[in-house]
Amino acid sequence: MRIIMLGAHPDDCEYYAGGTAALWAAAGAKVQLVALTNGDAGHQSEGGGALARRRAAESRRSARILGVSWRTLDFHDGAIVPSLEVREAVIRAIRDWRAEVVISHRPNDYHPDHRYAGAVMQDAAYLVTVPNICPDTPRLKRNPVFLYFLDEFQKPAPFKADVTVDVDKVMDRKWAALDAMDSQVYEWIPWIEEKLDQVPAGAEERLEWLKSDLGPVFRRWTKNHAGALAGRYGARHAAKVEFAESFELCEYGSQPDRAEVWKIFPR
Repeated sequence: MRIIMLGAHPDDCEYYAGGTAALWAAAGAKVQLVALTNGDAGHQSEGGGALARRRAAESRRSARILGVSWRTLDFHDGAIVPSLEVREAVIRAIRDWRAEVVISHRPNDYHPDHRYAGAVMQDAAYLVTVPNICPDTPRLKRNPVFLYFLDEFQKPAPFKADVTVDVDKVMDRKWAALDAMDSQVYEWIPWIEEKLDQVPAGAEERLEWLKSDLGPVFRRWTKNHAGALAGRYGARHAAKVEFAESFELCEYGSQPDRAEVWKIFPR
């Protein structure tokens, strides 16, 4: 199995699907996390090439923890639009990885980079099979399965969990992968959320703070999709799950039935 995740920024795939990526990798799948942008605007006091290099180094450390591959398409942070240039870069990335599964944001997310990453994935969903599009990169003979990361936005349509993955047994690795992205989880995000003064100085204390800060969000994701979790694992198992990640099937690309989707994803 070959999976590519298309995040708008260097920490998106890890945040929304780091546990699932780790489970896939542990099962022998080939997983690549792709950041469409280099993240060069995501900080309160750093920026440009220096920040992009810092975030790339963080992402590579995180990828090693999860057991996956990582790359960036190197567009500027905050500047993703569904242009021909971005579309062709995504088509080539999907083909280069010979992806069978492609995951990105839904195109109604809060961040314009997220929205347009999702739109670009949709635009690529048929064209990855067309030989005269990006003819320098061999086409895919079989259209991949395309899916969306979870979000909590309701308009124009709420997220629907077509598959939910119990990630409890790899949650320590997800926490460690996020901890490796210190420019984001201990600097930029706390600053933009006006709680930078809450972040401890020590490494162990910071990790515990991160768990206390993001843990309620991740547990809410599990609770919000408890029905999908129980449908896949059974009610008894699902009741014990603390952390789960969910995905919605895109209407474009290959269209597996529910049993096939569940088989694709790790358990």
